Amino acid sequence: MTNKTDPAVMQRIAAELARREGYPQRDYSDKHAKAAALIAVEGHPLQTLARENDALEALLARLRETCDEALLAQLSELAVHYAKKGDLLYPLLKVRYGVAGPSDLMWTTDDEIRAELSALTRDDERGDARQARLDALLRRVENMILQERHVLFPICAVNFTEDEWRGIYRDEADYGVCFGVERAVWDGAAQVSPAPAADGEIVLPGGNLTLRQLTALLNVIPMEITFVDDQNINRFFNEGPKVFKRPQMALGREVFSCHPPKIEPMVRQIVDDFRAGRRDSVPVWMEKDGRPMLVRYMSVRDRDGAYLGTVELVQDMTFAREHFSHAKNE
Repeated sequence: MTNKTDPAVMQRIAAELARREGYPQRDYSDKHAKAAALIAVEGHPLQTLARENDALEALLARLRETCDEALLAQLSELAVHYAKKGDLLYPLLKVRYGVAGPSDLMWTTDDEIRAELSALTRDDERGDARQARLDALLRRVENMILQERHVLFPICAVNFTEDEWRGIYRDEADYGVCFGVERAVWDGAAQVSPAPAADGEIVLPGGNLTLRQLTALLNVIPMEITFVDDQNINRFFNEGPKVFKRPQMALGREVFSCHPPKIEPMVRQIVDDFRAGRRDSVPVWMEKDGRPMLVRYMSVRDRDGAYLGTVELVQDMTFAREHFSHAKNE
């Protein structure tokens, strides 16, 4: 027998230890007090999550008391609560603070609970076996509530910065309401500080990109993209082969000059409707060289709703027709 250890294994262990040393060291002695303080703040993300758990506990009690399986549909809303944890809490704890337990253990349990709940909702099984499965599921949900209350939320309260909580508050607006818990307005959620930009980067609300990255990103989107500004001037075409040709010489020219007389009135009407706010999107389906094409005209507005221009998106839908035709014949 040899005591030699694989150098590659030793290297991975050393790298892991080095990463751990680089994570901030936290004092967890008052973690429950810190969590309670944040939960008491009106509109704070931790308060919303805690209130969702309170509503979930009430729903579980009703389900146990009445055995009304119609409540399972409402119970399925826990998928929203679990999605917020999985998207907003677990990864941040693991990547930024080296706290991997919730991500490695609780996330897996969340997925198992959702899968079993979905299976119970679909299955026609009745009787003692089904009741046993349901009872086991409810116990797991109740246990997860306790884990969040006593483990996850306090860990988050100790580690997350004010700016990170603001980011979570901003992002949670994209998730649906679950168990009837509407999130309140958090007065402390001022504008989130943007990520610092390196030299040459373009700062956007969703992140920072170099011009090279942004150009490549726009070119890889499987659509022909045309942007016309609020003065009806062609400002941008993405690169690549196009079904509807876009000569570079058309840039800087009025968009109406690029359409034949029989089409121009329709284009003018669309742009006028967008400018006036009567419409925001116009889809046009057509055949081009035997291929189905979807042309979308969409108004482009700023956060205040002011009209900035019109984008035209041309997409070859042949792939969709072939996909559904193949699926139908299987």
